[in-house]
Amino acid sequence: MKTNILLILGHPSENSFCNALLDAYKKGASTTGANCKTLYISQLDFNVNLADGYKTGETLPLEEDLIRSQELISWADHIVLAYPNWWGFMPAITKGFIDRIFMPGFAFKHHSGKIFPEKLLKGKSLRLLITMDTPKWWFYLIYRASQYQILKDIVFGYVGFDPIRFSTFGFMRKSTENQRNKWLQKVEKLGKQLK
Repeated sequence: MKTNILLILGHPSENSFCNALLDAYKKGASTTGANCKTLYISQLDFNVNLADGYKTGETLPLEEDLIRSQELISWADHIVLAYPNWWGFMPAITKGFIDRIFMPGFAFKHHSGKIFPEKLLKGKSLRLLITMDTPKWWFYLIYRASQYQILKDIVFGYVGFDPIRFSTFGFMRKSTENQRNKWLQKVEKLGKQLK
């Protein structure tokens, strides 16, 4: 059975190294016969602001692009999300995308008398490809990769993704063409392994 892979570009620009990473992953995954589809968040028409959140009991109606995005996430067995680390986290449009689509009834469901919600996206795996202008060693040693802990436990793990894997690319500003080519080859290999 073929694996369905959804590649999501969380960089606001399609002319980015994040997009090159997704292309490399797709190139590798295509050799396995996987079905690959790509979603560019920057091309979607939606309000990034969740506004009142869930406090009113009514959620903001989803725009057509977000409904389609949910359909693609439901279709996928494995998701690959690429974005740059800006000011310690993902770009606002990517965070807004997650805020808006990981809704109750789609991503999770609370049950009376239970502390933890039902994880509605269980059975899907996730690979995050994250670029940064911070040296990789600094990100892990000084910042303790705290962003990854949040994403694993509070965001993607909360709705059921497992396993959740991270690939860090930095520091971009000082990287050479040779280094970038090595990173692309590494990601292509991940695609071949469907990881």
